[in-house]
Amino acid sequence: MPGAEGFQRSALKGEIPLAAKIEFLRRPESYPGRVKSVKAVETHISWVFLTENHAYKLKKPVQYPILDFASLESRRRNSLAELRLNRRLAPDVYLAVVPLKSDLEGRLRLGGRGRTVDWLVKMRRLPKDRTLEDRIRRHNLRREDLASLARMLAGFYRGAIPVAMTAPSYRRRYAARIRANRNELTRRRWRLPADIVRRVTTAQIAFLAGYADLFDERIRAKRIVEGHGDLRPEHIYLGARPLVLDSLEFNRAFRVVDPADEVSFLALECERLGARRPGEYILGRYEKLTGDRIPAKLLAFYKSERACVRAKIAILHLAETGARGAAKWRRRAIRYLKLAEKYARGL
Repeated sequence: MPGAEGFQRSALKGEIPLAAKIEFLRRPESYPGRVKSVKAVETHISWVFLTENHAYKLKKPVQYPILDFASLESRRRNSLAELRLNRRLAPDVYLAVVPLKSDLEGRLRLGGRGRTVDWLVKMRRLPKDRTLEDRIRRHNLRREDLASLARMLAGFYRGAIPVAMTAPSYRRRYAARIRANRNELTRRRWRLPADIVRRVTTAQIAFLAGYADLFDERIRAKRIVEGHGDLRPEHIYLGARPLVLDSLEFNRAFRVVDPADEVSFLALECERLGARRPGEYILGRYEKLTGDRIPAKLLAFYKSERACVRAKIAILHLAETGARGAAKWRRRAIRYLKLAEKYARGL
C-alpha cells in the first residue's frame, strides 16, 4: 500500500473535478515503481500521462454527436473496449484498465481500495522514432519494415469476420458523409475554397450513383469488416513485428469499413506527408497478399472522400483553438482538399 505521497487530496469529498485528477496524475509519486518524471499530453478527448515506461490515458468527461464519455460508466465501458480492440494489432502494448480511486477524504490513488472515480488505460510506452510518420519525416524507411506491415495488415483483414450490410445501406452511408463534408467545408466561417469543395463532392456523388456496381460488389464479396477505424502513420510502429495503436473504440460505425478504404486512407496519409510511394507499396502488397483486386476508380473515390473527411476534421480544430494554430489547421485542410480534388479527377 503506498504511503501518503501516493495520494492527492481534493477540495471536494463528493465529485472529484477533472482538474484535481490531472494534478494528481502529473505527479511522479502517484504511480507505482520508481517513476522520476511525468509528461502530460492533452488531446481533443483525453489526457495522456507519459512515464519512463508507460502511458496512462484518461478520457475526458465529454459528449459529442459521435461519442459519449460523459458518465463514469461510459468511460469504463470505452476503456475496456479500447483495451480489447487494440490488443488485436498491439497485443502486448495495451496492458490493463486501471481504476482511479478516492478515499473518504477525497484523496486519490491508482488502484487499491476506495471509491472508483475514473478509469485509465495503461499502455507500454513505445519510442516515437519507430512510428511510420517519424520514419517518413526523417527519410528513414526500409522496404522490409513496409513489407512486414503489409503482411500484418493483410493477415488482420483476412481473419476479420465480415459485417452484414446491404448494398443500398453501404452506398447511403457514403452519400450521407459526402453531404456532411460539403455542408461543413463550405461554411463561410472557415474561409476554405468552396468551389473546390463543391466540385469534388459533386463528382463523388455522381460516382456513387454511376458506379453503384463497384460498391455493391464489395458487399457481395463480403469485404466489409470491423477494422481499425483510424489507420494513420502516427499510429503505426514499424519493426520486424509491427504494431498499430489507437483503434477507434468509441464508435463502431467508424470501424466497420472496407479494408480497401482503410488501406487507401493510409496511402493517402503517407502522400500528405510527402511519401506517396511507401503508401502505394503497402496498398499494392495488401492486394497481392489478399487477392483483393480493387478497381482503380474505387480507390480514387475512397481517397477523395477520406481526404474530405480529414479536411473537415482539420478545420474543426479552429472551433477549439481559435486564432491559436488557425493557420496550421487551415493549411492542413486545404492540403487535404487539394488531394481530394486530385483523386476526384480520376472518377
